[in-house]
Amino acid sequence: FSQSSIRGFLGDRHRRGNARSSAARKLAALRTFARYLRREGILDADPAALVGTPRREQRLPAHLGEKEMTTLLEMPDVTQPLGRRDRAILELFYASGLRLSELVGLDLEDVNLSTRIVRVMGKGRKERLVPFNRSTEAAVRAWLKDWESFTAGMRNADRGMRGKRPLKKPAMPLFLNYQGGRLSTRSVDRLVRKYVAQCSTRFGISPHALRHSFATHLLERGADLRAIQELLGHARLSTTQRYTHVNSTQLLDAYRKAHPKA
Repeated sequence: FSQSSIRGFLGDRHRRGNARSSAARKLAALRTFARYLRREGILDADPAALVGTPRREQRLPAHLGEKEMTTLLEMPDVTQPLGRRDRAILELFYASGLRLSELVGLDLEDVNLSTRIVRVMGKGRKERLVPFNRSTEAAVRAWLKDWESFTAGMRNADRGMRGKRPLKKPAMPLFLNYQGGRLSTRSVDRLVRKYVAQCSTRFGISPHALRHSFATHLLERGADLRAIQELLGHARLSTTQRYTHVNSTQLLDAYRKAHPKA
């Protein structure tokens, strides 16, 4: 049980295709065992102490290309009220890069259609203003024509409860379920995955993947990384760098266009 034997063991695991996270767990177990042997007086020194922990792989979240996003946005049946709601959800996700919790937490008063700005309460109760485009404005306006009919059931339920609970200002959620209540994160996650399955064979496309698509497409079209950071509501630029990536072809193209000797 030595430093060289530990390194050899981890190297063998790597050659066999073990992930870095798996190697890190095995090394943690060996360190615990080494500490035990030292406490028992069997070892004088910890052979695992100088063996570095394998760096975790930075896995990029799945995202859709621009053409795939266009196809996805057209999937809901906008001749039906639920389809108009779902179209507005997909449009707002992609246009503003919102987190799932941020989108379902939106109230009517948070969306200004005349200025095309949405007020978002992000992590740590930090508020930010995010713009959206004309197609999103049109989709939200179309949904709002159905909004009143969805709240009818909720209003009837409220009348039946009068006198049984303290009256308080009711929330006015932007996106509603059948009963007129706020749409849940689980429901939105389900509907996004449903539409992706209808137009793509790709796996792992969740609401978060739409947020990642938003950031990636902005970066690919030349948006400043710090501007993307503000739009996403990240406290640190390093977080934004993890969300965004440019493929090798785009990097080479950017190099050839920008470098004076290219």
